[in-house]
This record gives sequence, structure tokens and C-alpha cells, in this order.
Amino acid sequence: MQTFIQSSPLPPRKMMASAVGLTMASLAISGQVQSAQSQSVQSQAQQVTLLDTITVQDVREQGYRAEESASSKYVKPLLDTPQTVTVVPEEVIKEQQALSLRQVLSNVSGITFDAGEGGGGSGDKINIRGFSANANMQIDGLRDSSQNNRTDTFNIEQVEVLKGPNSVFGGAGTTGGAINQISKAPKQRDFADIGASLGTDNYRRLTLDANKTLDDVGIDSAARINLMVHENNVPGRNDVDRERFGIAPSVTIGLSEQTRATLSYFHQQDDNLPDYGLPARDGKVLPGVGRENYYGWRNLDEEKIQSDAITLKLEHELSDGTRIENQTRYSRVDRDTTISAAHVNTDGRPEGRYTPAGPQAYRRDAQTEMWINQTGLAFEFDTGAFRHDMLVGGEIARESHDLTSSNLGLDFTGIDYDLYHPPGYWNGPTSHTPLPDRSTKAELNTRALYAFDTITLAPQWDLSLGLRHDWISGEATNQGSGETISSSDQMFSGRAGVVFKPADNGRLYLAYGTSFNPSAEALATSGSLSGENLEPEKNKTWELGTKWELLDGRLGLDGALFRVDKTNARETNELTEELELAGEQRVQGVELGLTGELTDQWKVFANYTFLDSETLKSVAAAQDGGRDPEGQPLGNTPRNSANLWTTYEVLPGVELGYGARYVGSRYVASDVDAKIDSYWVHNAMASYRVTDAFSLQLNINNLFDEEYVERVRGRPGLDNRSSAVELGDGRSAVLSANYRF
Repeated sequence: MQTFIQSSPLPPRKMMASAVGLTMASLAISGQVQSAQSQSVQSQAQQVTLLDTITVQDVREQGYRAEESASSKYVKPLLDTPQTVTVVPEEVIKEQQALSLRQVLSNVSGITFDAGEGGGGSGDKINIRGFSANANMQIDGLRDSSQNNRTDTFNIEQVEVLKGPNSVFGGAGTTGGAINQISKAPKQRDFADIGASLGTDNYRRLTLDANKTLDDVGIDSAARINLMVHENNVPGRNDVDRERFGIAPSVTIGLSEQTRATLSYFHQQDDNLPDYGLPARDGKVLPGVGRENYYGWRNLDEEKIQSDAITLKLEHELSDGTRIENQTRYSRVDRDTTISAAHVNTDGRPEGRYTPAGPQAYRRDAQTEMWINQTGLAFEFDTGAFRHDMLVGGEIARESHDLTSSNLGLDFTGIDYDLYHPPGYWNGPTSHTPLPDRSTKAELNTRALYAFDTITLAPQWDLSLGLRHDWISGEATNQGSGETISSSDQMFSGRAGVVFKPADNGRLYLAYGTSFNPSAEALATSGSLSGENLEPEKNKTWELGTKWELLDGRLGLDGALFRVDKTNARETNELTEELELAGEQRVQGVELGLTGELTDQWKVFANYTFLDSETLKSVAAAQDGGRDPEGQPLGNTPRNSANLWTTYEVLPGVELGYGARYVGSRYVASDVDAKIDSYWVHNAMASYRVTDAFSLQLNINNLFDEEYVERVRGRPGLDNRSSAVELGDGRSAVLSANYRF
């Protein structure tokens, strides 16, 4: 698979120019429409009012504070939702130039990252409140494939982090929470944004976001297109490059006053050099190993990804207060990677010498397809003195995964290398060797029915209830042996919360929720079960919280106390060496958030999380000379983490921004003493609005060039096979120009 940047017959700049030309042509028409509108205004005062309204819509927008979730399953505003929901808005994403999902989620405390394949797809190994959220990704409320590629946010409007067990909203998984990415959709106004960026580490980026109302088509119809061309080297790494291209058109057609349809398509191609980081022991880079060292093979390793998705959304107003919505999506991810681990073997070697350990030139060619359909009916009604806001719906999905594995047969007999200056290129022979025993075909099928009801018991009291039933079945076949494994589970999930309204701008709530993790949860990602014939893991949470709107609603303040319990974690019994549902884990803590405008010039997006994690019960054996995990904290779960992003308009059109992220020390795993050091990372931004249409922005990330471990593998490593860690990006600077028609 070739990337657009390298092999398209239409160069990126020509494609951008064509798109801009089409946009400018469409704007000539929109200008005539706007002129006619302005002539219809009856007074100067009315003209000012109209222009102000247009300006607010054009800037978008909600600013830092999101008042509602974009998911239809949340029938009430976030203020009245008895759950911690953190929304990273489009404005923050733009101000930070946050390009990947990982960068966006760095704004949310209580989230950590495990190391993975280059940071995309299955490499998005995300933990929320100490528990894995790998299979808990959604796009526009629809479960997304775990294999999907999340290296760019060019088509993302905002990202919602829903914390706590809530299988009632997202299905299987969601122990610590779920992540819902909201796509850009057509709007009822004409605009075109062209962005161009240059920066250190060969950073180059072009984007186009154009929207056009379709006045002669249906009712309130519009079309939108987003384009992206990008390339850069990873800051702090020696020529570890990233290249990608994306296009995402969408159109909304108003079929009638009550009915509309939105059809969208997404395509992205990536061509990356895989990076497994640096060799490490006990959570720390081996002494003397340089930050820029590359321990793979540049002439063999590669990562080529193509992601495609098409979505049809139908909405119909049956009557006042009654609405039905249906979404259908087909997606496919083709991921062809050849990777070499950064694990090294120094056992018995001279000082400063190593032999590669772990997978070397190991190829995985995977195709993942997913069909998913979701239907929801929302309506309002009264039963006596009680008011109901209700949603009932169902979901059906099928995900298939076809994995072919092989390697290039690298032979290191009699060879060792300089640990401090790895070669980075392979000069020996290669021999392609299929690995049928590591090749699988898998299929995962899901069906679900759910119902939510928010009952207004009294002007000051709401009761929120949710119930969902899932049927999950999966099957995987080893292409070498022909052996087939299968799993079938069904489970109820529930959530209940009571909300007290002591004031118009404040809420107190108490909530309880459950979730489950079936053994087939990752079947369409890895082709394997987490224990055949085992029941699902079960999780529950209690949350006591409060939410307040201050300064006439411009500023939001929220806080919560919570406890999450996993009552039957899967563990390998140290005596029988069999997988059992015998572990118990708990994470309890505090969440605090402050979001919005302190003044007309000063905005803030800040949050803090305290996590007290513990393995309450364990039958697992300590690995690699470690310790009994019982009574110990969970791996990669810091007690303290905090994030701050704030901007201040020092002069009209001149804005300065500052960001700080803190992650406390955490254990590599619950059964080892090794700890990863805490870190602070500081970022800065300055923007200048040259004209109403043209603006410049400078971002400096990792201002003090902090060297810190961001992504972790859950083993401490041995002499004959080290572990590896992936560092956060080094210092970088990006200058961006944006022009809005």
C-alpha cells in the first residue's frame, strides 16, 4: 500500500489547490446569498445583531465548555448527567495543534498509555482510571474497531471521555471508561478554512475544511469536506518519520421538515517507520543509551495503513418530543507492518555490546472489517406527576479480522552490536518465512438492546436509569493447525443515578454502574480469547459528585469521589498454571475539573485525578523475580496526575497560551518493584489574528525538552531480554497559518 505523499499521480499541493479553487468558486455564490440577507435587515441595530450571531457561530461555537454530549444516549445536558464526562473541545485541539488521539487525551488526567505498535490502531493502548480501554473506542456513538488508525484529528470535532464502568452505554468493556470521538459534520453556514504549517523535525502540514449550504437541495442541506496532507519526523528520535494523507467528505440532505440523512466517508493512508522505543530495565532506559538511538532496521521495518469508513445517519422527528435515529457504518482497516522490537540481550556479552532480542523483522498483514448498525428512539411522556425523557434502542455488529504473520529470518549467530550506537540497517541476508501458526481468522458478533430513562421526580430531583443486554459470540481459527476456539456470552449492564438540584446552576449526584469484560473482547484484534469457557469479568462503580456553572455559565466546576471494583479478574493460577477468574482489583479516587472562561480574555481547561489502586486478591505468580501482587498498586496507574491548558488575550487579536501536564510515578506492573519516574511537560502557544480572515499561530511543545517515559510495557526486563519504553516527544516548534474565507 502506497501513501498519497509518495505515490499519488496527483501531488498533494495540486489536490489542495483544486480543492481551494472549488471552495472559492462556491463562496462567490454564498457571498450573493449573504448580500441578499443583509439587504433584508430593517435597521442598523438589527444588522449589528445579525452580524454578531454569525460571528459567534463562525468561531463556534461552544468554546471550552461543552454543555451537552454529542451522543444521543445522553438525553440530558452534561450538568444533569450523573457521571464524570470530560470533553476536549475543538478550540483546545486547534490551539494545541493536537494531531493524534493520544495528544488530545493528554489533556485528560487519569489516563495513561501502554507501549504499542507506533502509536496507531492497536498501539492506542489507553488506560482510564487504571483499567484498559483498548476496546472501548467509539466514533459518533458507534463502537469502533480496536485496529483503527488514530494518528490524526483532521476530521474530529471534539473528544468525549466517559469515565467509570458504563457498559450500558458502550457495551462490553468500559471498566475505567470509554472514549467517544465526534466527527466533523455539515453545518448551516458557508466557510472554508485553509491551514498550512511548518516546523522543526521536517514538519509540514496542509489542511482544508470547507462547508457549503445546498440551498436548492432539500431543506437545510449542506456539504462539507476535510482534507489533510502531513509529514514529520518524531521530535527527539533520529529520523523516525510519519507521513499520511486523509480526505473526509460528508453531505446532509433534508428530505423534509422532519427527516434528514447524512452520508459521510472517511479515508486515510499512513506510511510510518515503526518505533518500539528504547531498551529498558525496571522502567528506565538502559544507562548510556541515547534518546535518538533506533534499534530496528530502517531498510526492513515499515508500517502501511489504509483506513476507510462510510456512514449513513438517518434522523426523523415523529412528533414534538419524539425522534428516531439510525446509524449504519462499514469500516475497513488494512494494516501491513514489519516491526523489530527494541529488546536487547546483554547476557554474557562484553560491556556495551548486545544482540537483538524479541521479534525482529516480524511481519503482520491484517485486514479488519466491521459492520455496525444502531437505532434509537427518544421520546418524552408523563406518568402522573413524573416527567420522563426516555431512549430505547438496539445495536448489531459484526467484526472480522484476518491476520497473516511471517518474518524475514534474520540470523544473529556470532553477531553482536554496539549498544550505544545501534546500526539501524540490516546488511545480512533475508528469507521470507510464513508463520501459519501465528496467523488467524476471527469473527466477533454483537447484539444489544438498551433503554435509558431520566425521570423528573420533582423540580429539584432527577432519577436516571439505564439497562442494557448484550449477546456476544466469537470464533477464531488458527490457519496453521486449523484449530478453532469459540466463545459465547450474554450479560445485563445497568446504571442508576440520582441528581439533586440545590440551585439553578448546581447539581449533586450519586451514581452506580456496572460493566463486563468477556473473554472475546479482543478477539477481532488479537485473534485469541482471554480464557476459553470463562465467564466475563465483572466491574462496578460508585460515584458521588457535584457540578456547578459559575460566572453566568461561562465557567464549569466539577468534582467527584469514586470507587471502581473488578470482582473477578482473569489471572493465571501459580499452582495449576490455568487461567481463572480469581483476582480482585480496586481503584478509588478523586476527580476535579475547571473549564471555561474566567474573564472575557482568560480561558482555562484544567483537571486533576487522584488514583488509589490496589490488587485486593491474586492467585498469580510473581514474574521475573518480582513480588506477590496482592496488596500492591496496579501497573501504570499513577496516584496523581494533572493537566492545565490556559490562554489569555493580552491585546486585541494577540493571544498567549500555556500548558502543563504532570504524571506521578507509577509501577511498571503490580507484581514488580520497578517504578517509572514522575514527569512534568510544559507547552506554549502564541497566536496573532492579522485580519478577520488571516491568523498566525506558533506552538512550542515540551518547552524544556524533558526526557520522560510516556508509554510503558508491563514487564521490567531481564539480562537476556530487556524490556522497552517509549519516550514522549522532544521539544518541537510549529508555525501555522490559517485563512478563512
